[in-house]
Amino acid sequence: MNKRSFIKALTLLGFSTGSILESKAKSLSINDLDFSAPDIWDQVRAAYKLKPDYINLENGYYCFLPEETLEKYIQHLRDVNYHASSYMRTVQWENKAKSAAKVAELVGASPEEVVLTRNTTESIDLIISGYPWQKGDEAIVSNQDYGSLLNMFELAERRYGIKVKKIDIPMHPENDEEIVAVYEQAITPKTRLMMVPHIVNITGHILPVRKIADMAHSHGVEIMLDGAHAVGHFDFNISELDCDYYGSSLHKWLSVPLGCGMLYVKNGKSQKIRPLLAPYELDQKTILNLNHTGTHPVSTDLAVIDAVDFHNKMGSKRKEERLRYIQKYWSDQVRDLPGVLVNTPIEPQRSCGIANVGIEKVPPIEMAKVLMDKYQIYTVGINGAGVYGCRISPNVYTSENEMDKFVKAIKEMSGNA
Repeated sequence: MNKRSFIKALTLLGFSTGSILESKAKSLSINDLDFSAPDIWDQVRAAYKLKPDYINLENGYYCFLPEETLEKYIQHLRDVNYHASSYMRTVQWENKAKSAAKVAELVGASPEEVVLTRNTTESIDLIISGYPWQKGDEAIVSNQDYGSLLNMFELAERRYGIKVKKIDIPMHPENDEEIVAVYEQAITPKTRLMMVPHIVNITGHILPVRKIADMAHSHGVEIMLDGAHAVGHFDFNISELDCDYYGSSLHKWLSVPLGCGMLYVKNGKSQKIRPLLAPYELDQKTILNLNHTGTHPVSTDLAVIDAVDFHNKMGSKRKEERLRYIQKYWSDQVRDLPGVLVNTPIEPQRSCGIANVGIEKVPPIEMAKVLMDKYQIYTVGINGAGVYGCRISPNVYTSENEMDKFVKAIKEMSGNA
């Protein structure tokens, strides 16, 4: 947003431009935004402190906090530091449970099915490492899954003598059934668990996970969803997905401080998973049996509620619509250009804010470097698992003007200017 638009947004909210531009303490609150106003996304943008050096199109790794949530998080740090051990020995677990319950409500789960972890990797590794494997059991994953999770399955192969089968997810499927069939063809009588990305992290492809779950369950196979990029990104109800296990990183699209994730285990299934770390009380009959990590940053737990409140005031569906709009805004302009590869399905329901684009003659790492050095656009290059391009992940504060600059860069780099 340019200075004129920024001042206009402040004026609409009744702020004096001099005082707010001079004071970091007076950032825009989500409660002050007028979501019926035509320039609402300019107003939302003013709720964030954006680094002016470059256009940030890599929100997929970590979506930083809006100023309102950041200030509350800092206050939580001060409060916990003030109370010190008395906080840690009294209410920390009660407050963590409240935050987990808030996340459960957001995703449509019961509080007994959700715990807070440190990230998706921890959440899903807890299931992989603790699953009741027997020698000869089989698991199904995809080559497009997150590398660390594939490594954990490799460790399970070494430790337990299981076999991990890898499939390739169709990048531009004709229909949902094509995707379901690829997973189904890998199932054998020895298959026990299938890991499926709710949204593929390198392409932004949202999979028909309920259909995959129904198919897997019909064969007696459990399904674990990698939702690292799903919570806070697009609207869904986890109970309607009918998955058995689900992991997500809340420091991504929900904008919780770094180091917070969630693990969902369907009611009745947590007792079969062996805990990675011994809890205070062994053999608990709830999901808490899997959730002990020792002393941890409890201020982050407290900030979860603030982040969910910010998200809810914006509205899950409104946020999803904005993210999908801003992605389609740029990707539709470059999809059919000669020499340009859009590695994300064209159908709106198959993606949201994330997409991936490559240039045939430019290696992805070099493409990312040129985008940053020449055009001041920050993103990440991906070359592997059949994906050749840069992951582009704008956020709700990203403007059409910024995406116009990105489109111009792609056209120039691909010889389509």
